[in-house]
Amino acid sequence: MIQIKNRFSLEVIFESKKDTVKEAAIEAISNGISLRYADLRGANLRGTNLRGISLRYADLRGANLRDANLRGANLCETDLSDANLRGANLRDANLCGAKLFELSKEDK
Repeated sequence: MIQIKNRFSLEVIFESKKDTVKEAAIEAISNGISLRYADLRGANLRGTNLRGISLRYADLRGANLRDANLRGANLCETDLSDANLRGANLRDANLCGAKLFELSKEDK
């Protein structure tokens, strides 16, 4: 059983009997469930079609988004630190306030 939780309140946003977070996220999206605030840290979402999806305030630290379609996605205030974005389609994505890397102690 996979649970996708709110990154701040830890409330369960979506629960699935799928085997992977990727499959659960796709199922949630197809059921009209919002992934805003979702804790998807370290998730393997490689090649996933997230076109136009709102992932606002989501935690995608360390997630594998390689070759994912994020075209037009709302990634505003999303934490993408250490995420693999190689080959990801970010055309027209809203990256306003998105965290793309972790500052080292020396940089702060």
